[in-house]
Amino acid sequence: MAALPRNDPAAAGFDAAKLAEACAWAGRHDSGVPESLDAYLAASAFKDGAWGETLGPTKDRGPCSGLVLKDGAVVASWGEPRRIDMTFSVTKSMLAAVAGVAFDRGLIGDLDAPVGASVTTGHFDGPHNGAITWRHLLQQTSEWEGTLWDKPDLVDRNRDVFGKDNARKATHRDLQAPGSFWEYNDVRVNVLSFALLQLFRRPLPEVAREAILDPIGASSELSWNGYRNSMVTIDGKEMLSVSGGGHWGGGMFVSADDLARFGLLFANRGRWGDRQLLSERWVDLCTTPSAIEPRYGFLWWLNTGGDMVPSAPESSFLALGNGGHLVWVDREHGLVAVARWLADAAHDGFIKRVLQALG
Repeated sequence: MAALPRNDPAAAGFDAAKLAEACAWAGRHDSGVPESLDAYLAASAFKDGAWGETLGPTKDRGPCSGLVLKDGAVVASWGEPRRIDMTFSVTKSMLAAVAGVAFDRGLIGDLDAPVGASVTTGHFDGPHNGAITWRHLLQQTSEWEGTLWDKPDLVDRNRDVFGKDNARKATHRDLQAPGSFWEYNDVRVNVLSFALLQLFRRPLPEVAREAILDPIGASSELSWNGYRNSMVTIDGKEMLSVSGGGHWGGGMFVSADDLARFGLLFANRGRWGDRQLLSERWVDLCTTPSAIEPRYGFLWWLNTGGDMVPSAPESSFLALGNGGHLVWVDREHGLVAVARWLADAAHDGFIKRVLQALG
């Protein structure tokens, strides 16, 4: 794996001392998630009553780590940026990239077409699920109803994605028409992963590795995992349907360095060197606010109204994951920043200090 290029902070326009302090400040604001993520999942609010069993692999976490890139070059880092760790819902943004490969290849011809027109497994049958489109799944407005890998969609109904009030999580809520209600729901993201597997008829990690990860120089140690019960048979071959996060284990196990590469791909609107890996059209769709939840695009968080990161430009966007995972892309300043295990409440403070160091 070729190393990312590096540049001297001062040569890149930073006050080097301030940038170093921004990284040191991040290092002092660990999320506090315990080292054993298996124990963390077993004890956390993610445990959803009768549906809380961990089904996928876990891995003990490392220290708070990260990198800052300016114009494609690393100008600062801290911790262990090449360590492979669980990344939780940052995986969703990678799933969006794989959906982009399907879109660019014509496997998804119309984002507003019913998914059931091309995925005929029974998961999109009936008047309710039959009305769900690819756009609905990508914007988390599908309201898909059912059970996948022993997890019912009910497990994430009434979920407060930021964890401030999850008292009603996993309780009944009348479903709305597909496309009319936004809800952050891991079961429905897993349904999207399953649906994309039906289109490609190949494991999504293979597609991602071939189309995105190898071209951007991602580590060979990176893995994308599913659950012990998420094997499916397609064209006579068994393959794993991977998860879109680590809610019940699984998801992407990846380094901060790899996440920086992924963020840089989106900063460059899908281009890596002389190759257009994702169409500009797709990257623009991912970072366009949805009508119902303007802070959300296609499985990417957006800083619409400065609501997510008040100190950052409104045009910046983010991939976020439980435990303090952050990939922040700011095209206005040519910046990509990655933080692992950084307390959620410290995200804005870190980004504010990076921008202040740039002046």
